[in-house]
Amino acid sequence: MSETESSLIKAVKEKGKNLEAEMSFFDHLDVLRKHLIRSSLAILVFTVLAFVFYDFIFDKIIMGPKSPQFWTYRIMCSLAERFNLGPDFCITEIPFNIINTEMAGQFTLQMNSSLMIGIVLGFPYLLFEIWRFVKPALHDKERKSASGFTFYATLLFLIGILFGYYIIAPLSISFLAQYSVSDVINNQITIDSYLSTVATLTIGSGIIFELPIIIFILSKLGVMTPKFMRSSRRYATVIILIIAAIVTPTPDLLTMLTVSFPLFLLYEVSIYISARVEQRKLKAEAEFYNS
Repeated sequence: MSETESSLIKAVKEKGKNLEAEMSFFDHLDVLRKHLIRSSLAILVFTVLAFVFYDFIFDKIIMGPKSPQFWTYRIMCSLAERFNLGPDFCITEIPFNIINTEMAGQFTLQMNSSLMIGIVLGFPYLLFEIWRFVKPALHDKERKSASGFTFYATLLFLIGILFGYYIIAPLSISFLAQYSVSDVINNQITIDSYLSTVATLTIGSGIIFELPIIIFILSKLGVMTPKFMRSSRRYATVIILIIAAIVTPTPDLLTMLTVSFPLFLLYEVSIYISARVEQRKLKAEAEFYNS
């Protein structure tokens, strides 16, 4: 066989390997596309259900933090009465009116809020589809260590949603509604502004509560270490206290601790998770070198 023919055969083989790799890559993209389509359909179903039952969702859920009879405000009044915390702690009025300034504003409101509800309710299924996509690429040990990914990620997200909706959102809305520069100014809040505030604080809190899951993944990749998190604890403390000071309606210590305590707890849990991941890595390395 001549040198030219040998070079040609090598080139064909290399081209075949490249085509095989490209096909494998596009096959993975096709599988990912199917997972995303199923997730989108689940979100669409929840969005349609939210649109159908919108009267209840709007009156009881979206407008909940606007009502002085909201669960959070009633609990605060009970605590104020029992522990003599003063009249400022008990919220009996949310002094602002909600208005619509756009021709299609109320229709857009129903569409956008239904989609947000659909995303929140469909988020656990989205996590499940992501897990199904990643699972085949993991080794047995990795699969076992990450087997609770969907459950714990969903649980943390739902706890964050509840914390944001029942704690951060009402406290922030109450504070902003009662904050006044001058008595001449009347608060006329657009429905878009109100909805975006409630949605941002609620969904944002759900995302923040995913911190332990994010730290777990980053620790697995070697990007995050418990040593770094412990050394950064003072900066995390300052950031958490700033967040608590912004969203609390009064400057008293009890309210700030109510908001900041879960965030401190999340950070400490994340340090513990990162340390556990590092210990398992060191143990696996020791077993490998001793074998």
